[in-house]
Amino acid sequence: MATETVDIFHRGKFVLVQPKGTGHRSGVDAMVLAAAVPSGFAGRVADLGAGSGAAGLAVASRCPQAHVTLIERDPLMIDHANKTLKHESNQSLASRVSLIESDVTLTGKRRVAAGIADNAFDFAVFNPPFNPAHDRQTPDPVKAAAHVMGDGLFENWLRTVAAIVKPGGGMALIARPQSIGDILAALKGRFGGVRIIPVHPRKGEAAIRIVVTAIHGSRAAMRLESPLILHGAEGHAFTPRAEAIINGLAGLLEPH
Repeated sequence: MATETVDIFHRGKFVLVQPKGTGHRSGVDAMVLAAAVPSGFAGRVADLGAGSGAAGLAVASRCPQAHVTLIERDPLMIDHANKTLKHESNQSLASRVSLIESDVTLTGKRRVAAGIADNAFDFAVFNPPFNPAHDRQTPDPVKAAAHVMGDGLFENWLRTVAAIVKPGGGMALIARPQSIGDILAALKGRFGGVRIIPVHPRKGEAAIRIVVTAIHGSRAAMRLESPLILHGAEGHAFTPRAEAIINGLAGLLEPH
């Protein structure tokens, strides 16, 4: 029985080697998150808790002048991130993508010693484990670690983001809407110019995700942006805007 799959993204521009039946498998969330990085971005991007590298490679695919560092701690996911970077279909991107084996929540000298220096990045993205602990959990410990939110998650992760992103640099995360209070509390005093993009399965239905972007050190006011609607009224086909965003053809915050 196969223990992994090779999955195509951005209409063949890159692939992910992902575990089958265990660990974390990336999909639409990671593609929507990556689309929060501005089109034409040039600079260094950190993908925190990168898994097999989905969001980071999607940024590299859409932004040809971006250099991406994947940061991941789980041995299984590190193995699949390495397989992803070595896959022949990713040769055109691999020279701009690197991998650091580290816990995102390391602080101070321990984080720097792991290769994640202060003010080293121009942008950071992360798709954290955002399911509440009281949700039904998988018996797979690797999958649980990738999906279930620990205490103080947003505070711990955004503390690291504030340390490694340069002043004036950006960040983006994707989470469930009910986490907005914790996210805004963790951003306070660190990031401003917050923009919140609700993601709805269909028009008229409640949001199932939010994408939050912000600028390190900014004092600009918060904005609630127009939503991303994933599907039409019937069926599971993506709307034209969602299709473009998921396939790396448009940025999430571009006019539409």
